[in-house]
Amino acid sequence: MKHILLVDDDKEVSQSLAGLFDSNKYYFEFFEDGKGVRDFVSDHKDIDLVLLDVNLPTLSGLEVLKQIKQIDNDLPVIMISGFVSTENAIEAMREGAYEYLTKPFEIVRLVETVNKACGFSAAIRKAPPTPIGDTDISVVDEIIGKSPEIVEIAKVIGQVAKSDAAVLVFGESGTGKEVVARAIHRNSLRSSQAFLSVNCAALPETLLESELFGHEKGAFTGAYYKRVGKFEQADKGTLFMDEIGDMTMLTQSKLLRVLQDKRFERVGGNETIHSDVRIIAATNKSLVQAMKEGSFRVDLFYRLKVVSIFIPPLRERRCDVPILVDHFVNKFSKHLSMPAKSVSKKAMQLLSKNMWPGNVRELENNVHTAMVMSKNDQLQPDDFPSLIEDKQEVEVDLSVLQDDYTETFKQIVEPIMPKLIMSSPGKIYHFLEAALERATISSCLQQFNGNQVKTSETLGISRNTLRDRISKYNLY
Repeated sequence: MKHILLVDDDKEVSQSLAGLFDSNKYYFEFFEDGKGVRDFVSDHKDIDLVLLDVNLPTLSGLEVLKQIKQIDNDLPVIMISGFVSTENAIEAMREGAYEYLTKPFEIVRLVETVNKACGFSAAIRKAPPTPIGDTDISVVDEIIGKSPEIVEIAKVIGQVAKSDAAVLVFGESGTGKEVVARAIHRNSLRSSQAFLSVNCAALPETLLESELFGHEKGAFTGAYYKRVGKFEQADKGTLFMDEIGDMTMLTQSKLLRVLQDKRFERVGGNETIHSDVRIIAATNKSLVQAMKEGSFRVDLFYRLKVVSIFIPPLRERRCDVPILVDHFVNKFSKHLSMPAKSVSKKAMQLLSKNMWPGNVRELENNVHTAMVMSKNDQLQPDDFPSLIEDKQEVEVDLSVLQDDYTETFKQIVEPIMPKLIMSSPGKIYHFLEAALERATISSCLQQFNGNQVKTSETLGISRNTLRDRISKYNLY
C-alpha cells in the first residue's frame, strides 16, 4: 500500500483528491498547514509521496519543500497550486520537486503523475537519505505568462538551472529566448558570476571569432590592442550565444573544441587559455534542416542540445497577452516616471486578437509607444492605430485579381514550399504573409522614390501604419 501525505488547507480538495484513488492501494494522511510536516516526515520513513500545496496559512509550501528535501532528498514531492506562478514553478523544480501541477487538475494527468511518482519512490528510495544544505540562490527573474507552455518552460528552467548542462533554446524572433537564458543563469550556481551574450548573426566571421576568443595585438589589420574575448570574460559564468545557426563552419569547429576541451587560443596567439563557461545557445532557424544542408555541424548540434527548450510564438498562447500588457504598462510607468495607466477592455481585446508576428518584442514596443503618446489615464484602441487598421476589412473586387496574379505568386511559392514545410511547419501562412507585405511596401516605396505620402495613399494605409512597417521591416 502506498503511503501518501497530502498537505492542503482546503479539506474538500484534499478529500476529493484522495477519493480518486483506490483505498485498498493508497493510504492518505492529511495536514492543513505546513507546520509539523517536517517532523512527521522525519518520524515516518515509509512515506512514498507528498502532495504539497504552495499556498498554506502559516508556512509556504516552498519552505516545506526545502525542509522535506533536507530530511529525505529522494522523497518525491508534487507541488500543487491554485494559481499559475512561473516564479513558483521555477523555484519548486529547482528545489527538487518531482512535478508542479496547477488547479483545476486534469484528472488523468494527476493520477498518472501520482502513480509515476510512487513508482519512482519505490525504485529510488532504497538508499539511506542524504541530507542536503540550503542554497543561497534566490529567484530573480520571472517568466511572464500563465499558459501551460510557459509553465512547462518555467519547470524546465528550475530543473536544469543547478546543472552545467548546455541548453539550446528554439523560438521565433521576439519570443524571449534571452529572457529564458537569463532566468537559467540567475537560478544557477553560477548566478554570482558573469552573464554575457553575443549575437552570432550580427558580426562577420573574423569579428565574431575576435568577440568570442579575443585577439592579440597585430593579429589582423586594425588590431592595435590585445582584446579579451567573451569566453575569458565569462569564465565561471554563462555565455548566451544568440542566432547560433548563422555561425560559419570554421567558427563552429572552434566552438566545438572549446566545448570539448574548455580551452582555446586568441586569434593570432599561441597561448592556450582555459575557460569554464556554461553555454546557452538560441536560434530561430531549423538546425535540423541546416544539418541536412551541410551548414551546421552534427556533433556541435548534439553538444549544444543537451537540454532543449522551445518557446511557442505569442499567437499560440494568447492567454499570456493580458499579463504581458499589464507587465509592460507597469514597467514603462516606472521607466517614464508617469502615473500608472490602465488598459480598457476594448484595447485589451484588440491586443489579444492581434497575430503579433514580432511576438513579445513587438507587443512591448506597441505598449511603449502607446504609453508615450497617449494623453489619457486609460489606454484605448485609438492608442494602437496600426493594429486598428490591421483589423479593418477592406472590400476588394476579386474580379480585378486576374489569374495571372495568382499564377505569378504560385510560381514564386511552389519552388520554396518544400523547404518551408520542412523548416517552418505551422508558420508558413504568417511567414509568407509578412514576406509579401514587406515586398509590396518596399516595391511601392521604390516606385515613389521613398515618398511616404504617395506610398501610403497608393497602398490604402495610413502614414502611421506605413512608418510602423518601415521600422518593422527595416526599410529605411
